[in-house]
Amino acid sequence: MGVKGLHFHDLRHTGNTLAAQSGASLADLKARTGHDSDRAALIYQHATRDADQKIADALSARVEDERGSTMAARRPHRPE
Repeated sequence: MGVKGLHFHDLRHTGNTLAAQSGASLADLKARTGHDSDRAALIYQHATRDADQKIADALSARVEDERGSTMAARRPHRPE
């Protein structure tokens, strides 16, 4: 490739890791990489601090939505 220490497989791994981080499903990764096994495709799904924060934020938003729905359902309806 002309860059010392850089191999084609390094680029493949980076590309597929970025695909996984973009939200690609396991089935998407298997098709993209040509792997038949889940285990081989899971190599590209690295845990990241950014992903962990997004998951925590999504869970918090869901809890807040549920709290809001529950509170609205408990309020007595007052006809105007």
